[in-house]
Amino acid sequence: MTETSQPRGRGQKSGRSPLGRGSSAGLIVCFAFKPQESEDGMSITLYAQPYDITATGFYFSAVEEFDGKAAKLVNDFGEQVEEFEIQFIDGDQIDCELAKAIDLNQANFKDYLTCAQNWEYWEKTNVIIAVGECGYEFDPQASPDRYWIDVYHVGSMRELAEQFVEDGLYGDIPESLQYYIDYDAIARDLAIDYSAVSVAGEYLIYRAS
Repeated sequence: MTETSQPRGRGQKSGRSPLGRGSSAGLIVCFAFKPQESEDGMSITLYAQPYDITATGFYFSAVEEFDGKAAKLVNDFGEQVEEFEIQFIDGDQIDCELAKAIDLNQANFKDYLTCAQNWEYWEKTNVIIAVGECGYEFDPQASPDRYWIDVYHVGSMRELAEQFVEDGLYGDIPESLQYYIDYDAIARDLAIDYSAVSVAGEYLIYRAS
């Protein structure tokens, strides 16, 4: 579970955002927990914070819920509220980091909820790296594997070097010579084309083709 705040009780009204008035989607903080690949995942809770300081925001977990609550929301002067900052409140850490990577906002939160519900864990990881680290645009209609990103679940660049040697990427090396391999030198060479990143609490190495 990942929480970006300690939200108030769902039945309580507050004129303040759970994250504070000065917050923004770009400041989403995803606390690190042991990564898990849950089949069902947690329900995502978002908060719609009106930019109108005389209106009170609301929690929601589905597009229909947002549409219904937003349609009824008025400010202290009875005027319809139309513009909101969308904040990630609760859910799996991988979904929190996806929200952060795509800069969750009113224009993309509907696509975000659809993708978070339908994508596999590895697909979310790919998009987090592609958009958050490599500068690609978030395209909810495109397949997450279109970015041609190779992801390796290893603990260090040296470990990746050892894996590549074991997999035969450097040719068939006789066992008698493997003790003389300078894995640290290979790791330094790999670092030219490969980068490290932490996603949902897991250390990963990736290469963008």
